[in-house]
Order: sequence, then C-alpha cells, then structure tokens
Amino acid sequence: MQSLAFSTATPPDAVLAKFEVCHTQDLEEARRWGERIFCENRLRNQDRQAPVDTRIYYRRLGGISVGRMSYGSDITIDPGVLDTFSLVMMPIRGQEVIEFGSRQICSTPSQASVLNAHLPCRIHHRKDTEKLIMRVDRSLLERICQQHLGRTLSKPVEFKPDMPLDTAQGQRWMRMVGWIYDNLSHDEGSLPPLLAAQFEQAMVTALLTCQPNNYSGELCADEAQSIAPSFVKRVERYIEEHAHEPISIVEMAEHVGVSSRSLFAGFRRFRNTSPMLYLKEVRLRRVHEELQQSSAGSTTVTAVAFRWGFSHLGHFTTDYKRRFGESPSETLAR
Repeated sequence: MQSLAFSTATPPDAVLAKFEVCHTQDLEEARRWGERIFCENRLRNQDRQAPVDTRIYYRRLGGISVGRMSYGSDITIDPGVLDTFSLVMMPIRGQEVIEFGSRQICSTPSQASVLNAHLPCRIHHRKDTEKLIMRVDRSLLERICQQHLGRTLSKPVEFKPDMPLDTAQGQRWMRMVGWIYDNLSHDEGSLPPLLAAQFEQAMVTALLTCQPNNYSGELCADEAQSIAPSFVKRVERYIEEHAHEPISIVEMAEHVGVSSRSLFAGFRRFRNTSPMLYLKEVRLRRVHEELQQSSAGSTTVTAVAFRWGFSHLGHFTTDYKRRFGESPSETLAR
C-alpha cells in the first residue's frame, strides 16, 4: 500500500502518539469528538455490519492544530461549511473522496486536500484510511496573509482544493509538515508563546506560498515583474500625505495627470486593489498608530475613527479587527 512521503524522524504511525484524545467503537462518541475539535457534523457508517474503530490524536497550538485520525470503517462525514477554519488533510494510507458541490477530488498519500473555510463539502472516508490533519483558524490565516500583502483582504482566502505532493511545492510543504509534526510529537510541555507564534507563522506562510490560492499572484510575485508605473507611486505618496483630508478619485487622477480609468487599472494590475481601498488601508493604519500612542483616558475609539473618516463604527471595527487581529478598544487599552 502506498504511504505518505513524510519527511520526519518520527514514523507516521507514531506521530502525536502521546496526544490521543479519542479511541472509541461508538460512532456517536466519534461524532461528538469531531464536533469538539472541528464543528457540527453528521457521520454515517456506510457498512452497518462493519465495526467502527475511531482513533484521534490531536494537539492545539494557538491558531493552528495538528492531528492524526482514522475511523476504521467506510464513513461519510458531512460538516457542511467549516466557516471559522480551513483544514488540510494528508492521508498516511488509504484514500478519501471529497465532494465540493458537483466536483470531487480523491485525497491519497500522493495528493492531499484542502477544505476552505467558507465552502460546503462532504467527505467519504474509506476503510483502512488514516490521515494527518492540520486545522488553521480563518482569523490567523487572514491576518498572516494581510501581513504579507501589507493590506486588508478584499475576499476570503480560497485555496485550490487538491494538493499534489509530488511537485516541488508539495515536497516543500511536506518538509515543513514533517518538521512541525516532529517537534510537536516529542515536546509534551506547553510551548513558550514566542516559539508557538513562530510555529504558527511558519506553517501558515508555507500553506499560503506552497498551495495555490486567490492571492498567490501577489504573494509569490517576482518583484521585478511588479514594478508599478510612476503615477501609481505618486498617488500612493499623495494618499499618505493627504489621508486626513476628504480626497476623491477625481482629485487623485488630476494630481498625477491621468484618467480615473487609468488610475483604477494601474492599481488593479500592480497593487491588486483600488485607490479608495488603498486610502482606507492607510487610514486604518493611522488609526492603529494613534490608538497605540494614546491612553484610554485621553481619547475614545469613536473620536479617533471619526477623525480619520470612518463614520460607520460597525464596519470600521470589523475591518480593524481583521487587519490587526484585535479590536480598536483592545489596542487603546494596551
């Protein structure tokens, strides 16, 4: 039987052996553990005569979690929409068939799969299949992606669902997976926060750069091929200098002597955003800086937000938290 090309000193069967959280022959108990670790789900044993033998090894580390699991029978898992996390599944042996609407992919030791946080799916887990899993919180994924891009995201991160492991990118991913699982299988104590943060950053960055997604063009772009024309850079400087003023697209275009259409096209091609979204990003950054430098008794979040042109506090708070990983009131309190 084909085995996962797992680059680690720890044999796949011994991964996370010290972190068993579930061993049961009860399908309902297995479902409850799946709900506890992942989300609400439905499990169906396709062969009611066959026994279930579920084993789950699992360890959480901040915004990422790693695990190894098997069901011991032909099981259909229906989690619906994951919503708050993405999930990478890497069979050690056997296979799973994952449905995304009318599309299906087969996940095997040579091809992993990625379940996106906002898309519905159904998993058909075959008997004698065992897999490694990596759960990534959606908030962590978006925050690190934003850090690399230097701006807020216009859409959720969406990965290509099939992940071939025999490519250069797939092998690079598996080397990172091997390193992470090897460390977390042997280190039983709680990790220092700084080291845990490094694991998070390394793992999510590897996923973003190794697995094609809707931001790959920006994340992996050759800097020499993405040099923007001078008018884009001049508008960026103009926005930085006038972010505190009520400036418009027309004023930006007039400042650099191009049409509004050319301005939009330039920002879309070379910055993958629009001039107004760039302005919003600059203003969010200025609010963040001002809140960091203020004390809770000297100002309020509302006053700072209004001063930088954010009149809808609900939308502002959502954008701020997505961009900086905390609410504006938490920044001010610190």
